[in-house]
Amino acid sequence: MTCRLNQLNSFSRDEFVRVVGSVFEHSSWIAEATWTARPFADVEQLHEALCRTVSEAGVEKQLALIRAHPDLVGRAALAGTLTQASTNEQASAGLDRLSPEEIAAIQKNNQAYREKFGFPFVICARLNKKEAILAGFAARLQNTLEQEIMTALAEIAKIARLRLADLING
Repeated sequence: MTCRLNQLNSFSRDEFVRVVGSVFEHSSWIAEATWTARPFADVEQLHEALCRTVSEAGVEKQLALIRAHPDLVGRAALAGTLTQASTNEQASAGLDRLSPEEIAAIQKNNQAYREKFGFPFVICARLNKKEAILAGFAARLQNTLEQEIMTALAEIAKIARLRLADLING
């Protein structure tokens, strides 16, 4: 569903959450908590308010948000059970057209990353291609937990911004 910003500003909490709740993967609590900040002058202000909700939520909720994301080319992707947004985003990066060797490399990296940090590798797939994603694994596996939480949240903010642009027309 797409809507206009003035419509979104007039929505009840339930309507707002129904429309905006999917912007952050399986984390409609962000839209619910941000609803009271309406009205939003533009999409950028809405995005900033949503991201502020995340930044003020505390580390446990932030980790839950990161953990709500699927592994790239993981079980959900291979089984076809990703959200439509995630399916489209992974496809835009070419992750639906990988060789068996590339799938194995990404899955090996997913496992190493998850073992080190305790959550999935999150990257804005729409802004990357498979080569950049593989390089991202190598670089980010060198991060500390604190650095990686911040990096994952920054990537999630990019994903949310693009999803908002898809959702709101004017």
